[in-house]
Amino acid sequence: MENLNVLGLIQGSSFACRSNYHTPLHSTSPHTVHEFSHCQAHKRTFNFSPLWSSMATVGALKPPHFFSTYSSAGGILGDRRDLRASSLSFSSSHLSGDKILSASSVRRRRSRGRPSLIVSPKAVSDSKNSQTCLDPDASQSVLGIILGGGAGTRLYPLTKKRAKPAVPLGANYRLIDIPVSNCLNSNVSKIYVLTQFNSASLNRHLSRAYASNMGGYKNEGFVEVLAAQQSPENPNWFQGTADAVRQYLWLFEEHNVLEFLILAGDHLYRMDYERFIQAHRETDADITVAALPMDEKRATAFGLMKIDEEGRIIEFAEKPKGEQLRAMKVDTTILGLDEERAKEMPYIASMGIYVISKDVMLNLLRDKFPGANDFGSEVIPGATSIGLRVQAYLYDGYWEDIGTIEAFYNANLGITKKPVPDFSFYDRSSPIYTQPRYLPPSKMLDADVTDSVIGEGCMIKNCKIHHSVVGLRSCIAEGAIIEDSLLMGADYYETDADRELLAAKGSVPIGIGKNTHIKRAIIDKNARIGDNVKIINSDNVLEAARETDGYFIKSGIVTVIKDVLIPSGTII
Repeated sequence: MENLNVLGLIQGSSFACRSNYHTPLHSTSPHTVHEFSHCQAHKRTFNFSPLWSSMATVGALKPPHFFSTYSSAGGILGDRRDLRASSLSFSSSHLSGDKILSASSVRRRRSRGRPSLIVSPKAVSDSKNSQTCLDPDASQSVLGIILGGGAGTRLYPLTKKRAKPAVPLGANYRLIDIPVSNCLNSNVSKIYVLTQFNSASLNRHLSRAYASNMGGYKNEGFVEVLAAQQSPENPNWFQGTADAVRQYLWLFEEHNVLEFLILAGDHLYRMDYERFIQAHRETDADITVAALPMDEKRATAFGLMKIDEEGRIIEFAEKPKGEQLRAMKVDTTILGLDEERAKEMPYIASMGIYVISKDVMLNLLRDKFPGANDFGSEVIPGATSIGLRVQAYLYDGYWEDIGTIEAFYNANLGITKKPVPDFSFYDRSSPIYTQPRYLPPSKMLDADVTDSVIGEGCMIKNCKIHHSVVGLRSCIAEGAIIEDSLLMGADYYETDADRELLAAKGSVPIGIGKNTHIKRAIIDKNARIGDNVKIINSDNVLEAARETDGYFIKSGIVTVIKDVLIPSGTII
């Protein structure tokens, strides 16, 4: 029912060239938006809509009736010969039978040694003004692998009944929508998601959100979940990020691609992976690691890297302090920062995101480090130690690792900031996709709502909501006060008959009851909060595990467990 139809229409030659210029195309409804990512020798469009919070209706669109080629200045190029006048430089591709070879692969075959590279800042930084020219195109030559993470114990109880990537985010979305949307916006349409814990809801969401015909028959695009499984060769479950990829190498190597794009399923950020992949190819790297610039205060909480004058990684240090920390200072102007910002951010930290050449990955996991379980602490440093070219790629934008309850809470409420939120879901050029639910608009009757985000299909009556995120299908009764809180909403509506039956039994319907006060809390889906309940942590408890009572307190944030009932009059 809730399928999101994805259709990639590919025209033009075998390479893609994409800039940041976008223009809306004709659509069948004023509430839907087509994003046309232009490319001067390669044109494509995805026939599905971004979910614009409560502003837009998501549905299948008819493909546009025409394509136009735009120059970077916005003019229509009627003649393809005009493309020769472009200042862009294109690398060349080589075909050997059915196997795709990049220009860098050909160079490696022709020469025993590596040429000394002079790397320009644009080649190794996520500059918004740069253009992307990938040959072969990312949809044909890159396989996306999203790592779902472990049991998510630091996010418990949100991960009690779901995998970490399936945790709801920003009123309408789930965490997995972030890396998948980044992939689709970057023309990476072959995507696997690896998980081994509570994968039912993740499977359901992905199957409803990203249809099997994504990308059309030529690209054979897909988003598929690969759960941990036992086999005669691998009797154990996933032991870490590298081990998870190793156990499915037999499947990944069947794909005729040049690189594997390794991503995490619990990060909140927006990134153009095509630039990331282009930097990998231009620097002739074996592995490219996405890196964040860091100041000294934050640097102690991350794994840091040291680079040479070409941006090549030469040293790693895990959460260093004191003299060891100061020894990890680098000149971040090499990666594209200006001098002033480079002084503020003299460290670079790994984001846990990698581009790895296919043959290198197979060699590392099978032959060089067959016992390594983790990419960040074992495989990547090991690759550096045996002389492989491990390159740093600077990403200088908003990024949050949603690994704890506090980080998750702050990331969600960060979207309510004004005038500019920490992370915006309202980016036309790089939308965040999710499953279409066909819910009605939210209804607010005599409600006082300030500095908040309200999801689809909510019923809000005569209450006060401030600095909060209210998830889809939320029902909030009269007199309630919601402050600094995240309500995840519900998976379904209860009928009037259901509510009457619950009232007869003395139970509580799904939602927030009358005159209830909630402050600095997370209310998971389908929770039943009675009347006159106070969830305000008045005693300022920092940590408490009250699972039998239906809640946890972590970092002072009360988290009410999914599907639980909090009786009327309860004070937490």
